[in-house]
Amino acid sequence: MSDKDIDGLLTAIPLAALLVAPNERILGANARALALLGINLRGRHFITAIRQPGVLDAVEGVMRDGQLRETRYLTNDGARDMTYKVTVSHIKTSLAEGVLLCFEDITHVEQAGQIRRDFVANVSHELRTPLTAMMGFIETLRGPARDDAAARDRFLGIMAGEAARMERLVKDLLSLSRVESDERLRPNEHVDIAALTDSVFHTLAPLAQDAGVTLVRGGDTAATEVIGDPDQLRQVLSNLIENAIKYGGAEGTVTVQIAHNDSESALRGPGVSFAISDRGPGIDPLHLPRLTERFYRVDSHRSREMGGTGLGLAIVKHIINRHRGRLRIESALGEGSTFTVILPAAPRSDPSAP
Repeated sequence: MSDKDIDGLLTAIPLAALLVAPNERILGANARALALLGINLRGRHFITAIRQPGVLDAVEGVMRDGQLRETRYLTNDGARDMTYKVTVSHIKTSLAEGVLLCFEDITHVEQAGQIRRDFVANVSHELRTPLTAMMGFIETLRGPARDDAAARDRFLGIMAGEAARMERLVKDLLSLSRVESDERLRPNEHVDIAALTDSVFHTLAPLAQDAGVTLVRGGDTAATEVIGDPDQLRQVLSNLIENAIKYGGAEGTVTVQIAHNDSESALRGPGVSFAISDRGPGIDPLHLPRLTERFYRVDSHRSREMGGTGLGLAIVKHIINRHRGRLRIESALGEGSTFTVILPAAPRSDPSAP
């Protein structure tokens, strides 16, 4: 088989692939393999091109007994670690004989597995802490504090708080699961963001009053309709405004600025935005890229004291994704924070239409 025939065969394989001859020299490699392993592979000994013991052992094993083998090839593209599943097989035809290596990129599968493992670990940690506390109090109430009325009342109060914390976590987990399952379904109801904001303000008024926070709505009062799910958008507004009240500092102001833009660059079309701003201590820009990750907290201790589960912004992100919108977060230490949500505007009715 000529070099041209080998190149044509390897080019037809939709994975990075190279062929090693029985004399252990590389007969050819397609463009994907060259990008992965480097240029000028033809004619080199396969050990000098691959250099990873697991893959080298697989190639030598196939050369020895002809049995197919699978292994992993690990590398880095400069921005992230990457994992390839390598299938090593023996081929023998009237035109050529050798060992064929195919590299399948499974980085996304590995990342998904790691996300699931991290999620289970985080949920276990979040539940273990209150459960451990409750078990300790129950043991105390059954023993030394059995006849101590004052201690019993105090412990029962703490246990009620821990149970409420677990209830919030389970509620947010179920909410996140529902949001993720609906993420590919486009909502189809007309929702007035200005009216919805006023309704959320009314609901959160007692919380704001207790914190000494003033709620202010500004911006447009017309043309603020979007196509969306009213319950989910209420959840977005409630989560963001409640966070601003809790973490934006007491005796402050939380502002929701609503705007309509006929040409929103982020959406390449008309959009409605609402920006929730506070005058609190702000967030170090180092944390901003990770704020919407599940269970990520800037201040874990304070967040738990405030009743946070670490899932609120993750839920917000998925809801906004379902609405084909955008979330922007701006903050600096000592200067407060602004969370801006941009959603596609609902089509305006044509007053000249019959």
